[in-house]
Parts: sequence; structure tokens; C-alpha cells
Amino acid sequence: MSTAFETLTASLTLDKFGPSFGAEIIGLDVASATDAEVAAIRSALTEHKVLVLRGQSLDDSGHIEFGRRLGRLTAGHPVHDSGNVAREVYALDSQDNGFADVWHTDVTFMKRPPLGSILRPVVLPPHGGDTNWADSQLAYESLSLPIRQMIDQLTAVHDGNREFGYYLAQKRGGKGNIWDGEEVTALVPVEHPVVRVHPETGRKGIFVNPGFTSHIAGVSEAESRGILDFLYAHLTKPEHVVRHRWRLGDLVLWDNRSTAHYANRDYGTQHRVMHRITLEGDVPVGPQ
Repeated sequence: MSTAFETLTASLTLDKFGPSFGAEIIGLDVASATDAEVAAIRSALTEHKVLVLRGQSLDDSGHIEFGRRLGRLTAGHPVHDSGNVAREVYALDSQDNGFADVWHTDVTFMKRPPLGSILRPVVLPPHGGDTNWADSQLAYESLSLPIRQMIDQLTAVHDGNREFGYYLAQKRGGKGNIWDGEEVTALVPVEHPVVRVHPETGRKGIFVNPGFTSHIAGVSEAESRGILDFLYAHLTKPEHVVRHRWRLGDLVLWDNRSTAHYANRDYGTQHRVMHRITLEGDVPVGPQ
């Protein structure tokens, strides 16, 4: 029997990356997509977690317009000033320390991390700069039952200060961007469940990441480090990961509630600029 997701996405031509997650949508121009096609993309995002569309001709305004058709947009970033771009755009420029070469899930250091991200390349190096995604739900489901039962009970602290605290205080004078209707003036660590229940599918996924998770709450430092190191190694096993080689004209969407990602920093001094927008999310919920 077909699922509701499969029924909605039946109108799309998909080339799957592998047996578990990730797909390329073939032959669709998002700038002229119908409402039904946009609804199918939104459904496919939840089902496949990572979606690639090639050959798109978008500038920032077109990028933002497409994002708004999928959902409400956040500011580009809670604290980063991307310069002369729209407020919804987060510009990652390799010549301005715009790297993402650590496994992370976007903005988990806020109470409501983004639902999803939409990324397009503006400047690409001749070679390198691929992006990798890990399927947190597949990783959770491949754990043994006793380990799943243990981590179902845990919460973890996510702290943006390690990455952005100095920037907020010194570069922005303690005045960040508007996030969830409030100006960000401090990055107060937040607590999220180690296992997140997806609000649309009910599937469980590992919701910790090396980029922003500082420790597991309520256990010793040694226990926290051991558990997190184990989960990170398991999450990023090759069978849980897909990889995308960028071309100009690409547009990639991912479900931030069920993935982590990593951008290869293997292009030396060559220039790489990516523009990202994010869809407003909700408060992560763990198993009941």
C-alpha cells in the first residue's frame, strides 16, 4: 500500500541516491513550479530527507521566493551578519571563514532549530567542496535495542557560544539578528532530547552533533564523552551517509530534523561561496 508521502510525490521524477535516503528530482524548474509540484517537493523532503535539483536559474530573490512557498522562513542566521544580502540569506564565504567542516545539524543551539535548509552555490572551486549528509533516523534504527532504550531517556545541551559567542559579543556588539521574534543578545545553552521524534513521520532519530552539542545532561563528563563519541561514530558510518558533488545551478534541500551534514574543506585557497535559507522549525520532542 502506498504511503501518503508516496502518493503526493508520485508526480515527481526521482533518481534515488541509494536504498535509504536522498534523491535527485529530475526535470523540474522550481521558479515555474505549480503549487501541486511545490507540495510534492515538500512531501519528498520529509520522505527522502535530502533533495537535489539541477539546472536551476535562481538569484537570492528567487531562492527566497521558492523557500516561502515551502514554509515560513527564518533569518539567515541567529547572529551572523552576511553583509549586503537579504535578511533571510546566510552567506558562507570561504574567504571570510565560511566553512562547515564539522558534522552538524543547523542551529540546534536555539530552542527552535530550523525545519530544513535550502542551499545553492554562488562560487565553486574547480574541484572539491562536496557536502555529505547523514541520516539520523537510519542511524538510530540500526542501533541495538538496549542502546536505543538508553538514549531514549537522555537529553543533551547544545551551545552556540563555542562557534559564535565571540562573534556575537565582539563583532556584533551583543546585538544579533531577530530569531523567533526576538533579537538575539546572548547564546544561552539549550537542552534537546538526544533522540528526536519527527513531528510528521513519528520516526526517531539521533539528535546530537559535534558542531553544537556540548554534553549530555545528568551524567558524568566521562560518560557524556563516551556516549557522544559512540553516537557520532555510528551516525557517520558510510552506510548512513550520502555525498553531493556541486555544480552551479544546483539547489539542495534537506530536512534538518532528520539529518546532519558536513562540507568538505579540501579545496585549499580556491573560492567557495554558498547561500542558504532556512525554514522555520519547532521545538524538538523526544520519546514519551
